[in-house]
Amino acid sequence: MSDKTSQNDGKSADVMPDLQEFGENIARVIETGQVIWQKIMENAAAKPPADPDPLHAAPVMNELVTAICANPERLAEQTLQFWQAQNAIWQHATLKFSGNTKAAEAVDIPPLPAGGKRFADSDWSENAVFEYIKQAYLLTSDWVQDMVSHAQMPEKDRKRAAFYTRNFLEALNPANVPFLNPEVLKTTQAEKGENLVRGLQMMLEDIERGKGQLLVRQTDMDAFQVGRDMALTKGAVIWQNTILQLIQYAPATKEVHAKPLLVVPPWINKYYILDLNPKKSLIKWLVEQGYTVFVISWVNPDATQRDETWGSYMDAVSEAIDVALVETGQSRLNLASYCIGGTLAATLLARMGRRGDKRVSSATFFTALTDFEDGGELQLMVDEHILAALDNQMADGYLPAQTMAGAFNMLRANDLVWSYVVNNYLLGKQPFPFDLLYWNADSTAMPAKVHHYYLKNFYCENRFADGTLEVDGQTLSIQDIALPVYHVATKEDHIAPAPSVYRGAREMTRAKVRFVLSGSGHIAGVVNPPAAGKYQYWSGPDVTPDSLEDWQQEAGETPGSWWPDWDKWLKRRSGKRVAARKPGAHHGVIEPAPGSYVKKRFDEA
Repeated sequence: MSDKTSQNDGKSADVMPDLQEFGENIARVIETGQVIWQKIMENAAAKPPADPDPLHAAPVMNELVTAICANPERLAEQTLQFWQAQNAIWQHATLKFSGNTKAAEAVDIPPLPAGGKRFADSDWSENAVFEYIKQAYLLTSDWVQDMVSHAQMPEKDRKRAAFYTRNFLEALNPANVPFLNPEVLKTTQAEKGENLVRGLQMMLEDIERGKGQLLVRQTDMDAFQVGRDMALTKGAVIWQNTILQLIQYAPATKEVHAKPLLVVPPWINKYYILDLNPKKSLIKWLVEQGYTVFVISWVNPDATQRDETWGSYMDAVSEAIDVALVETGQSRLNLASYCIGGTLAATLLARMGRRGDKRVSSATFFTALTDFEDGGELQLMVDEHILAALDNQMADGYLPAQTMAGAFNMLRANDLVWSYVVNNYLLGKQPFPFDLLYWNADSTAMPAKVHHYYLKNFYCENRFADGTLEVDGQTLSIQDIALPVYHVATKEDHIAPAPSVYRGAREMTRAKVRFVLSGSGHIAGVVNPPAAGKYQYWSGPDVTPDSLEDWQQEAGETPGSWWPDWDKWLKRRSGKRVAARKPGAHHGVIEPAPGSYVKKRFDEA
C-alpha cells in the first residue's frame, strides 16, 4: 500500500466519526421535533382557534391592496424602480462572485436601510451570495413599507396595515432561515449539529412553559429570583385583599416627610420594575430622600378574580389609601402611578374630585394615557372584532399571561422574538442573563372584566377623554381631576406616545400641571437614576401650547434624570419632617417585602 493511500485512509477515518456524530445529532433533532409537533397539535386540538383571523388583519390588508391599486401610475413607477434596483443588486452580486470586485463596486446600488444586528455576521457583507440575499431582502422590505406608508387610507387603518406588514416582513427576514443564515450554517458545521439539538430542547421547554404555546425566552429564567436578585428594598406587606398587597418600605433616614407617598404600578407587568436592583431602584431612591413609601403589588389573577371590575380595582386603591393614612396618622397623601396604573389612578382621582374627597394631596403620572385618541401601537391591535376574539380567550375569567406577553413582543418582534429564535433555537445559545428582560418575561394575566372594560372604554371609545366614562353608575371625566399634577412622558415611548400623554395633561383643566418630557422610552425614560447620568428631560412653565411640538419649542432642556426635579416638586407638597415610621406599626406585618403576590409566576401556577 502506498503512502498516499495510507494518508487518504487516515483522512477518511477522521471524517467518519464526524459524519456519525452529525447523523446522531440530526436524529435527535428529528426526535425532539416530533415531540414539539405533538405538543403543538395537542394544544391546537384542546384549544382550537375560535377565529381564524383574531387580529382582524384581513379587512385592513384588503383595503391596503385596493388603495395601492387605486393609483396605478404610482404603482407602475415604483415597481419599475424596484426592479431596476433589484437588477443593480444582482449585477453587483454576479460581478463580486466572479471575482471582479472593482467592477462590482462600480455598480450603482440605491441606498438601502441599515440591516442592524440581525446581519452582524461578516459573511452578510463579504460573501457575494449572502450579501445578495441580505440586500434583496432589505430592498424589498423597504419598497413594501414605502408603498404602505403612501397608501391613501384612513390614518388609523394605514397605521394598522403598516404594523401588520412590518411584522410579516420581520418574520421573512432571511436571518430567521437556518439554511440562509451564514452564522447558523457555520455553527452547525463546527458543532456537528449539536447547536440544533440544544436549540430544539430549549424550544420544547419554552412550549411547555407557555402551556402549549411557544413563549420565546429572552433571558435565563433560572438566573434570577424575585426577593433574592431584585425587589430588594427593605419593607413589609402590611395589608392585603384578593386584588393587592400593600407594601410599606422601611425608612432610610431618621426623619421623613409627614405625608406618605403611595405608588400605583401597572398590573400588566409586575411592580418591581421600580425596584429592579439597588442601583436602578426608584423606590429605594425615594426612601433615601426621606419619603414614607407605600407600593401596591397586584395579584397575578386567575379564575378567582373573574368577578373583579374596573370599579373594584378603583375601590381597592381607595382602601389602600385609607390604610396608608391610618398607618402614618395623616389625613392626606401623595399618589404616584405608572402606565395603566396611571389610567386607573386618574379615574379614581376623577371620582374623588366629583365627591369632594380630599385624601390625595397631589398626583404624579409616569407615562400614563388618559386620552386614547392616539393610543400608541397597542391600539392597533384593538377593535370590536379583536375584543370579541379576546373575550373567547377569557372564558375562564382571565386573559392568560402568555397572550399578553405575546402582544407586547409583537410590538418589537425583530428584537424580542426573531433575534431570540435565531440565538436560542438555531444557534443553541442560552440568552444572556438580564434582569430587565427577566422582568419583561415575568408575565401577568388580566382579569377578564377589567381587561375588556379597559380596551373597550379607553382604547376603542376614548370615553374618559370625552367625559362619558361610566364606573359603577357614575360618569367621570378628565376634567374632574382638580389637584396639583406632575406628568411625565417619554420621548421614544411606543406604548404611551408622548404627544398623547401631553394631550391628556392639557385636558386636566382644573389641575395645576407640571409636564416633563424625559429622554428614552417607556421603561428607561422612567427608570433613570440620577447616578447613571443618562438622557435628559425637558420642562416648561405650563401646558398652554396646543401640541407637544409647540410646548417643546418653549421648554428648557436639562441633562440627566428628571427624578431630582420631581423630588423638589414633591417635597413642597409633602409637609414637615417627622420621626421615621416603622412598617406595620398600626396594621402589623403580614410578611416581608416583596410579598407573595409578586412571586406568583403563570408558568408555575
